[in-house]
Amino acid sequence: MNFKMDVEAGLNATPKTLPSKYFYDTAGDALFVEIMKMPEYYLTDAEMEIFTDQTAAIIEALDLQADIFFELIELGAGDGFKTKKLLNKLTEASYAFSYIPVDISQNALTKLCAALVSEIPTLKVQPQQGDYFEILKTLKNTHHKKVVLFLGSSIGNMLDDVAADFIYKLGANLKAGDKLLLGVDLIKAQEIVLPAYNDATGITSAFNLNLLTRINNELQGNFDVSQFRHKPAYTEEEGIAKSYLESTTSQDVYIEALGITFHFNRGETIHTEISRKYNDSIISKIIEHTDFTVSAVLHDSKNYFGDYCLHRNG
Repeated sequence: MNFKMDVEAGLNATPKTLPSKYFYDTAGDALFVEIMKMPEYYLTDAEMEIFTDQTAAIIEALDLQADIFFELIELGAGDGFKTKKLLNKLTEASYAFSYIPVDISQNALTKLCAALVSEIPTLKVQPQQGDYFEILKTLKNTHHKKVVLFLGSSIGNMLDDVAADFIYKLGANLKAGDKLLLGVDLIKAQEIVLPAYNDATGITSAFNLNLLTRINNELQGNFDVSQFRHKPAYTEEEGIAKSYLESTTSQDVYIEALGITFHFNRGETIHTEISRKYNDSIISKIIEHTDFTVSAVLHDSKNYFGDYCLHRNG
């Protein structure tokens, strides 16, 4: 129901927009896995380097003790590719913890859990599908220490004021001493950033355009996907990568589930995603009115990416 309502609201808006959270159906999940493997998509390799080469530093930054039970909660767990490095290290060292992957996609969770049973059979896994905050509320009253992972610069899909509110609400569901490991893409030059959202093989284009296919499949739309093109934009000065779908012709699109025809002028765009890039100053501003302080920051060797360890104050 939310998908239907959000599509109607977004396509009736000026300018038109569609929420990026709806990228992730079964086809979208598979395409995003391919995006993370692209040579242009430096984000995955940069954060993976941190989780591979600085695993012990992550454990130290999060103040994890082997004999004190904690809940490791990952928001937007996806395929858990990077997190498995940490999970393996903690399991091998006999840390007492449970892993709680949270994702809006049941498909992603099912695949992750199947992989973990095979790869780390002794790991205690408690998958949770749904809204992050609803799930955190259900976990709020347990007395265990909580460590929340929000990786891959997923926070970058939010405008700064929305991100600040998101972090504040996260803190409201945690207790003093709990931790948040926030992975963020750092501001850098256009020639590095832009190809990550416009790769040579067209995977990012297919990922963006799949949103129209999803509308066709689930809401009985008649988008001619071939008459739209993926259009990314980024400047280092603004520090925000943006993705659009641009109509290549003047056309009308009917969505049967809504009973509405939407007109598109040639060159008219649908704004589908932002990807904010960060520095210390931006992070400080975002958490300024939250219950968190930065206790440590880990960077990859190229300084492309940062994992900020945030401590929940009393």
